[in-house]
Amino acid sequence: MADVQLITTDLIEALRVRAAAAPRLRINHNFHSGPADNPHRFLNVMMRGTYVQPHRHKIPAKAESWVLMNGSVRLFTFDEQGVVAGSWLLSAEGPGRGIDVAPGLWHTVCVASDWAAVYEVKPGPWDPATDKEFAPWAPAEGDPGAVNYLESLLSLP
Repeated sequence: MADVQLITTDLIEALRVRAAAAPRLRINHNFHSGPADNPHRFLNVMMRGTYVQPHRHKIPAKAESWVLMNGSVRLFTFDEQGVVAGSWLLSAEGPGRGIDVAPGLWHTVCVASDWAAVYEVKPGPWDPATDKEFAPWAPAEGDPGAVNYLESLLSLP
């Protein structure tokens, strides 16, 4: 791993191209060296239309912090029944440029612009078996209802 990793316009553009071609319409670029590292630091580049199933990081409890580098997203939080509890527009242009989500809070993110680049930090280590708990009240990724669910979130005031 390099001692210094510069976040450049060229890096973000290369990731945007890769995200646009990816089946999930998003791509991560890790700055940490592996799953055992703590904290995890990465760029998450997402295209409009990517679906991130609402989830939480409860066991183990992990917070997430996001700072927008390009574009805009809406971050939603939910109560236990799946009712939207909060909505925040985050944009590289401001005024809301970033957010910190407490551990155990149901949340999702929807890309509000054509694409967005987010610098994300969350505690490691990463274990895919315990990283997140998916909301049982929301469509799973790949479910035909996910597109309508995503659009219904983005249509909220």
